[in-house]
Amino acid sequence: MEQHTNTLPRRITIDDFFAPPRRTGATISPDGTRIAFLAPWRNRLNVWIEDLDPDETGSIAESRCVTADDTRSVLSYRWTDDPRWLLYLQDTGGDENWHVFRVDLDTPGAPAVDLTPHPGARALALEPASGRPGVMTLLLNARDVSRFDLYEIHVASGELTLVAESPGVGQSWVPGHDRELFCTAITDDRRFEISRRDPTTGTLTPITSYDGDDNPYGVTLATMTPDGTGMWVGSNRGRDRTRLVRVDLATGEETEVDSHPTLELDADRRAVAGMSSALIRNRATDALIGVRYLGERQVIHALDPEFADVLAELATLSDGDIGELSSDLDGRRWVVSFIHDRDPGVTWLYDHGTGERRQLFRPFPHLDPDALAPMMPVTITARDGLDLPSYLTLPIGVEPIDLPMVLLVHGGPWFRDSWGYQQTVQLLANRGYAVLQVNFRGSIGYGRAHTQAAIGEFAGAMHDDLLDAVDWAVTQGYADRDRVAIFGGSYGGYAALVGAAFTPEVFAAAVDYVGISDLENFMRTQPAFLGAGIANNWYRYVGDPDIPEQAADMRARSPISRVDDIVRPLMVAQGANDPRVVKAESDTIVTALRDRGVDVDYLVADDEGHGFVNPENQITLHHAIERFLARHLGGRTA
Repeated sequence: MEQHTNTLPRRITIDDFFAPPRRTGATISPDGTRIAFLAPWRNRLNVWIEDLDPDETGSIAESRCVTADDTRSVLSYRWTDDPRWLLYLQDTGGDENWHVFRVDLDTPGAPAVDLTPHPGARALALEPASGRPGVMTLLLNARDVSRFDLYEIHVASGELTLVAESPGVGQSWVPGHDRELFCTAITDDRRFEISRRDPTTGTLTPITSYDGDDNPYGVTLATMTPDGTGMWVGSNRGRDRTRLVRVDLATGEETEVDSHPTLELDADRRAVAGMSSALIRNRATDALIGVRYLGERQVIHALDPEFADVLAELATLSDGDIGELSSDLDGRRWVVSFIHDRDPGVTWLYDHGTGERRQLFRPFPHLDPDALAPMMPVTITARDGLDLPSYLTLPIGVEPIDLPMVLLVHGGPWFRDSWGYQQTVQLLANRGYAVLQVNFRGSIGYGRAHTQAAIGEFAGAMHDDLLDAVDWAVTQGYADRDRVAIFGGSYGGYAALVGAAFTPEVFAAAVDYVGISDLENFMRTQPAFLGAGIANNWYRYVGDPDIPEQAADMRARSPISRVDDIVRPLMVAQGANDPRVVKAESDTIVTALRDRGVDVDYLVADDEGHGFVNPENQITLHHAIERFLARHLGGRTA
């Protein structure tokens, strides 16, 4: 039984929580001789390379940094099929206009080359061209920011070639075999449609379509099979939970590939530039060998006997969930990191041929897992009977009774909280707060019905779910009703403002991080690169600002419409370059409150977008949050 001494553990500094990891994001090279990983250079994450084996003298060469971005951390990179070249993505100040850069690993110190040098353009879907070594395909909106054309990059020469212009807004190309092209599109009636292009006439012939109402993203994924005759699609046609199917590109016939009786495909919406992690594929053949599902914890179905053996061995390395996973072309050497609530990202090398297993690194070696708080799955019942899968994190060392509590609301809202290490959660627990995270209606990962229960319910039943969660925590004895704060980013920031404006009696304080204050203005200022994709989420769930009665409803559900009711302490944080929730969303509500003489803590980062990336900004933000909550909830700062 856990012992409570009524003494919080050693105070962990904000710098220790939010300084860059020593190493993270490792993957193995195609030949299995090296790893690439992200590590700090001039306080920014950059890509490093390290040999895995000693040379003929028995020594291993020192790791070396191969990128040199001292402005903004690199978050995503990939190996190419040529061991000389590595590619990475970078935007400017958080504007989400990702460019593809090439690194020459054979020429130390050579500057990275921007392969998509088009100001204001955004690269997506960077993938190897089928059957064409040294060539990558990608989507790029250089011609028209609302349309993504298909390009090819010859990696060695850097030549960028237009293959096909986008057929229209919301329509994207998926390359097949032998230069065959398929199109995925959001239609005028919000259906997700897959079509084939006639190579002679360029006309599109529909193959199949899916009801856009089923999923706020159209479908969970749509990926070409290795033989070019089918497409893997995340489908919940005829059922509540998403399963993996194969669509035959000749007939449109849908065949189940894999499913889970109670869990959904792990639709990772966090990945940079739209990459998905639900499918695990053989590096050499691209064959599907595993499928990830996510409930309270992750479940992986192995679809290949040899991978099943590998998976069984990897499971012995950690009690966490498998995160980043890569192998050499032979499928012999594997590099795996683990998702864990208190010991995140521990990364191992496993050799399936020899049985060798070696821990490569812990990203945060200075953090003691025993000093961090476990994240516990709980289920809360909403007032209308809907189950709300949630996570509760309690500070260790003290009786979990009548604690100050932070209700931490995820963004999206078509996203979900999941089990794993979160710096903000651990900081709050270390300061003595209980932290409650709720997968309210509208969250994805719990079936179509759970998500669709949010239609028309912004500042309605979605907010009631959060209030019911607070009542649950108070009734269970965990939380002191008079010391509850609401805090969130993006949609979570909107939820925090709704809490402050619509139910000011419930929350002692609110923290809005890049959140929406005016739904109508938010809808009118969405970036063009989202195209028709928002038809199945924002327009369906919130409304159309060009329809007067729907615009009026948006205003009624907007915190700015009830700014006079905000009487409790409020903190607002905003990235100046945010393309999704523009700075005006925060400026407007802060100005309105200050005009009333209400004191608002307002933090703006001039070099950030929709969420802060650079460490000094994260540290500044969380120092401000720490002080703000301590003043109004009574947590500790020292």
